[in-house]
Amino acid sequence: MKNTAGQERREQIRKKLWPQEDACTGDDERGWFYAPRTLPLILNVIDSKAVSRKVKASKVYLELWSRHMSGGVIEMKHEGEHAYAAGYAGSRAIRTWQERMKILEEKGFIKTKRIANQQYRYVLLIHPTAAIERLRQQGMIDDSWLETYSDRQLETKERTFDVRDDARKMAEQAAAKVIQMNASKPAARKAKVS
Repeated sequence: MKNTAGQERREQIRKKLWPQEDACTGDDERGWFYAPRTLPLILNVIDSKAVSRKVKASKVYLELWSRHMSGGVIEMKHEGEHAYAAGYAGSRAIRTWQERMKILEEKGFIKTKRIANQQYRYVLLIHPTAAIERLRQQGMIDDSWLETYSDRQLETKERTFDVRDDARKMAEQAAAKVIQMNASKPAARKAKVS
């Protein structure tokens, strides 16, 4: 695949300034995760007093993103493993991690499903724009942060909540029309047979 002009320019800069360094290029790599370019701003709002009170839940959220493979669903491992990966060790590690998970769910960043004795067996990552919109409606986000977030969305071509919501509604309407058309076909066939 041919590089873009921007990729070529950055490659030239890297070769000129750091020719001997092992650069993080992402080429032919495995074990990386896909995340929105607005993630640093999202992590900051999660750690704000309005959202997480006196605790900080951003490390737990980042650890969840790093486990996400596709479809928004994370199949959770042992809670102690997740707690340690998020930076919590010691006798209170799992409890501390669970407290942060509860905050993320209460604030609309995740949904969870308990299976048997595992409190967090499955986790659904809610689209960040939907979570941010919910916090905005609750008055938990200040205007300065929201302006910065919106500007970064424009810069990265990330769809806003309104654009995503309109697309979702149009897809639902189109699906409803297909179902209605399919539901009427068998009745028409039966009428022809009799």
